[in-house]
Amino acid sequence: MGLREKLFNSSEEEYGEHYKSHYLEIYNTYLEMADRISSRRQSTNSFFLAINTAIVGFIGYVQLGAEKSPHFFYLVSIAGMILCYMWYRLIKSYKDINSGKFKVIHEIERNLPMSPYDAEWEILGRGKDSKLYLPFTNVEMRVPWVFFGVHLFVFVSSIPWGKLFQPL
Repeated sequence: MGLREKLFNSSEEEYGEHYKSHYLEIYNTYLEMADRISSRRQSTNSFFLAINTAIVGFIGYVQLGAEKSPHFFYLVSIAGMILCYMWYRLIKSYKDINSGKFKVIHEIERNLPMSPYDAEWEILGRGKDSKLYLPFTNVEMRVPWVFFGVHLFVFVSSIPWGKLFQPL
């Protein structure tokens, strides 16, 4: 069963006189839901960006003070790396949800007199030509890995390398 068959449960004749008004109402609600997903996605990015910035700043502040146990830096950097991976997975999840939503939107638009979202996507080369359009997600998904690298650097630089290679 294809998307069209899953999306449309009944014909206009089977549904009745309110088919067109309900169709537009559902379409508008669906567009609003897609917009809300994007807003939640931005809030998620802001949250993780703030947390990671705070961790990196805190580590810098602590390093200015007295020498601390490397175990502290191990734990903080591992926590930071875990947060970055979770952030990356959430971005990917939001990307997948949005991709699905816009496939449905494009399918709904096939029955409307206009298809503005599908036309816009066509103008932008359907995301395949970076000269026309570089999907935000392509950039967005790299940010957690940049912070992951910073946390990994803190982890590796806090290892007491000299002590590891001392003779017993």
